[in-house]
Amino acid sequence: MFVRNAWYVAAWDHEIGRDMLRRVILDEPVVFYRRDDGKPVALEDRCCHRQAPLSMGKLIGNVVQCPYHGLQFDPTGACVKVPSQDRIPASARVRAYPVVERNHWIWIWMGEPAKADPALIEDFHWMDDPNWGFGGSYLHVEANYLLLVENLLDTTHLPFLHPTSLGTGAFAKSEFEVTREGDRIKVARWLMDNPPAPFHKQMGGFADGMNVDRWQIAQFGPPSFVKLDVGSAPAGAGARQGDRSQGMNMWNLNAITPETGKTAHYFYAQAYNFKLGERWISDLVRSQVTQAFLEDMAMIKAQQQNLDLGASPVVNLGQDKAWIAMRQIVQRLVAEEQGQRVAA
Repeated sequence: MFVRNAWYVAAWDHEIGRDMLRRVILDEPVVFYRRDDGKPVALEDRCCHRQAPLSMGKLIGNVVQCPYHGLQFDPTGACVKVPSQDRIPASARVRAYPVVERNHWIWIWMGEPAKADPALIEDFHWMDDPNWGFGGSYLHVEANYLLLVENLLDTTHLPFLHPTSLGTGAFAKSEFEVTREGDRIKVARWLMDNPPAPFHKQMGGFADGMNVDRWQIAQFGPPSFVKLDVGSAPAGAGARQGDRSQGMNMWNLNAITPETGKTAHYFYAQAYNFKLGERWISDLVRSQVTQAFLEDMAMIKAQQQNLDLGASPVVNLGQDKAWIAMRQIVQRLVAEEQGQRVAA
């Protein structure tokens, strides 16, 4: 169940260079490389002759040479050389995908090329903003991508999966409100006048015994983006009224790209706007957030394994409002696309 007419993150900018990179996206093999001028290219990683992966071949200038029979394809996907004959069949080509480089990520459009408007790319400007630092990475997810979106929208799991970093005993019962505007969902959680989570205490430099007001505001954008506005400030300092100047504020940025129906690519970053000149902050952010996400990955993989064994009755709770709405949105978008293809 994939939304195809959407921009997805395919890679970090530093992953794409003159060495070809293969990545499966929405059940389609794609090969990435940069042209001589540095512009990223994405082609179907499957030669139109005998399905050989082009990523196993050779990059000659801006042209990819198939490793099996030597056919060559330019950045538009057109075959420009067949070593065994002079005539190039008109149908000899592979698919070329629209790509855009933005906010340190390489974005790809897997749907109808005519609809690939760069203005539709999800906003992750924090990673290019000089007033913010960030640390980020990539994880391979051994589960359906929507399980990870669910995980990010329902953070009542923090005390149980992440007790030594992000969780505190009271967070599962934190105040929360779910709101929706069109196909965008917001889950606002506040935990007032409580001890800070270990990671927040370390990042914010809060004194022993100090209580804080903590916020965790998740924002979902289809098909699979979640941005979390997170932070803590001394209790009563006015953070809930909009004054966060006495606390620490971060944005947890998440782009989840389906690989197959049971695997996904997870691109994430943690942006922060304090102590920007101190390198240890970005190192700590990267290590702490990655460790927490590895804990999430272990649980999500285990969920997928149980799901693969067959359906079983489930019980939904009040905390599930956001992800239930999220799944309804994705299902509707998929159905609309399928209906349009049938009509066409």
